[in-house]
Amino acid sequence: MRTKLAAEAGNRKKFQGIFSRLGKKVNYNGYSEDTILLVQITDVATGQVVADHVWFSYTKGFEQVRLSEGVRVEFEARVKQYKKGYVNPALGRKRKTSDFKLSHPTRIRLVTEQ
Repeated sequence: MRTKLAAEAGNRKKFQGIFSRLGKKVNYNGYSEDTILLVQITDVATGQVVADHVWFSYTKGFEQVRLSEGVRVEFEARVKQYKKGYVNPALGRKRKTSDFKLSHPTRIRLVTEQ
């Protein structure tokens, strides 16, 4: 669980992360959607690492900053709670847990290039 994010639930803050790679997921309608992986997420105000990684949809805001592997990205995002896990009673999997994520990234900009 991301305990440092739990204390900030519901707040919008400024964060930094290092772009690692692109990915894909299947969206609600069954179509493929591009995603990005940011690692070493830090709170700009405190300088503390709040998450080891986060996945975001590859939105227009991220497209405009021209990401390449290893660049540091600064953005604002809202801290939200969500349920994670897989439920399938037929297989005996009934456990879901709560965790915290960053959502709705805005004001995306490059901090450093490598």
